[in-house]
Amino acid sequence: MMPNPKEYRNLILIIILETKPLRDFSSNTSCSIPQKRKERFKVVVMESETKKKKHLMEIEGYPIDGLSIGGHETCIMFPSLRIAFDIGRCPHRAISQDFLFISHSHMDHIGGLPMYVATRGLYKMKPPTIIVPTSIKECVESLFEVHRKLDSSELKHNLVGLDIGEEFIIRKDLKVKAFKTYHVIQSQGYVVYSTKHKLKQEYVGLPANEIKNLKASGVEITNSITTPEVAFTGDTTSDFVVDENNADALKARVLVMESTFLDDSVSVEHARDYGHIHLSEIVKHAEKFENKAILLIHFSARYTVEEIEAAVSTLPPPLEGRVYALTQGF
Repeated sequence: MMPNPKEYRNLILIIILETKPLRDFSSNTSCSIPQKRKERFKVVVMESETKKKKHLMEIEGYPIDGLSIGGHETCIMFPSLRIAFDIGRCPHRAISQDFLFISHSHMDHIGGLPMYVATRGLYKMKPPTIIVPTSIKECVESLFEVHRKLDSSELKHNLVGLDIGEEFIIRKDLKVKAFKTYHVIQSQGYVVYSTKHKLKQEYVGLPANEIKNLKASGVEITNSITTPEVAFTGDTTSDFVVDENNADALKARVLVMESTFLDDSVSVEHARDYGHIHLSEIVKHAEKFENKAILLIHFSARYTVEEIEAAVSTLPPPLEGRVYALTQGF
């Protein structure tokens, strides 16, 4: 029987835990013996629900989930917006996001794409919308053609190419715009904007019926207010910060930004050569960040959670107190 899509996350975790081999310590040889764990079934369900909640951070009112380890995988999710950014290995929690934005085509950012689409199809979810840089759209189409042949499935999805400066409308009050980033291959980041309509000052205080009649007669009675809510950089050097066309990314309520290297074990020059950011560069440009909060991601796997948290906790003003680190998976 096909599982309910709303429950599939738990089912996936159950399958993994129920079939995990146990090591046999009865002899000196190392072997794995699959064993049934029927008695743990209900416990596993409850554990998976708890773990799902633990994955979430909440920053400036936005629940945020994700994994991001430099060179391994990146996938950042905003569940309340139904949006994911990049998909290196397709964590199961990403499958419920309806819109996927790809920053560039390195495998640790795009490798999980076929699995994302295939799993949504498996659970009869609606085809996702995938936004990619226009420059790689044709290659992504070819990628899916290969996987259709391998998997003998339709892999239904909506693929959209988006150039820097272009916008994609998610719904009438939410849109996304691509901005330029500076990696070793062509790349782009994304800014998510909210749009609200506010009654024009000259109509404030008028009776409701009069306002209704004005609107019916074709008078524009509101002003549209567009606000940058979330920005995601993907992989980039710090050059994106000084690009005057990227002002909205630095004003977004939440900026999700890479910081691959943290200390003197790697130089700024090395970071730049490989298309990444060193934490010291973020400090250098601190005054440019007008964001309410900054979530740092994509740390090198050379660092421990303790080292990451120590580096972030010692950031000076004006960064102090508004910078967070995503350490899930470390």
